[in-house]
Amino acid sequence: MSRQRRRDTAPEVALRRELHRRGARFFVDRAPLPGLRRRADLVFPRRRVAVYVDGCFWHRCPVHATDPKNNAEWWAAKLAGNVSRDRDTDARLAAAGWTVVRVWEHEDPLVAADRVQNALTPPS
Repeated sequence: MSRQRRRDTAPEVALRRELHRRGARFFVDRAPLPGLRRRADLVFPRRRVAVYVDGCFWHRCPVHATDPKNNAEWWAAKLAGNVSRDRDTDARLAAAGWTVVRVWEHEDPLVAADRVQNALTPPS
């Protein structure tokens, strides 16, 4: 697991490239709130939007999640902990007035960028 990239993954870079092309400026790999365990992949502090690009395996994508056969109990606990931590992060950020956008690694970067831009647009 130590060889898994924490940042600059292909889906994340594709999303960043598209958002930058559209003129959006953001911070990369930054904790939106002090003391928050998980750093967001993209942070828009003025708009209070945090974007996470989640891997299908590690965060239990409803479409592509798989269950490892070897050491199944350990993996089940590990992956369930990841999902639980994600929900806790979402709740803590929402309580602090932030909007959280979760993007799956298999999503089209153009569609994901549209979702992020919608979150950045203030309600009228």
